[in-house]
Amino acid sequence: MAAKDRDRFSTATRIRLLGEQTAARVYRSQTRRQARRSRLTGRAAFLALVVCSLVVALAYPMRSYVSQQGEIAEQERRAAEAARRVEELRDEKARLQDPAYVRRLAREHLHYVLPGETGFTVNDPAAEQRPRGDQGAADRPWYDNLWDGVDHADRP
Repeated sequence: MAAKDRDRFSTATRIRLLGEQTAARVYRSQTRRQARRSRLTGRAAFLALVVCSLVVALAYPMRSYVSQQGEIAEQERRAAEAARRVEELRDEKARLQDPAYVRRLAREHLHYVLPGETGFTVNDPAAEQRPRGDQGAADRPWYDNLWDGVDHADRP
């Protein structure tokens, strides 16, 4: 028995036992890790598949939603602008019901004079030296366009 006890406490025996225990632990952890890794990989693949399919399924509706929200905002802006323009036109219509306002517009824009008044046209001699702003046909009164047409007609 003394030989058995001595063999039990010898360095070679202890190293051999430690090696066997370590090998058993490594083997157990590897099998657990492999089992766990294979389960996790399958679950991860399925989860990735589900997430990808959700992204694909929701991509088009989300894009449509975002574009429709932009269109709604644009239409609301246009509606507000149209409402503002309607108010301006209602105000202008109300002003045009007043004969004094219409008379004033006729005097300013059409150069009308009332009976008994004398109309004057003042020519500025310095106006010929000043360069005229390049006005387009739409920016000028109709009679200016008419006279320009007459003036240009007899030029070579």
